[in-house]
Amino acid sequence: MYGLIGKMLATPGKREELLAILLDNHQTMPGCRSYVVARDPASEDGIWITEVWDSQEEHRGSLQLPHVQAMIARARPMIAGFGERFETEPLGGVGL
Repeated sequence: MYGLIGKMLATPGKREELLAILLDNHQTMPGCRSYVVARDPASEDGIWITEVWDSQEEHRGSLQLPHVQAMIARARPMIAGFGERFETEPLGGVGL
């Protein structure tokens, strides 16, 4: 499996709107086992995204899906930048 944990920074005052876009993902993404979006309680603009995929290739492929491209286009104006980013090798656990 392939995992990503990353911090996204919303433009000031836009975190809730950006969260709504990130969470409005009702379509499936082949190979995605887990996609969790969370507020960073230590930063009023911070968002943490945790993902688990069957493989790194399936994650890369998901970025080409039309509904993912549309979500990125809607979110881009509200993204001020990115913070930490960690790649992991998930082994299992609850929900996996």
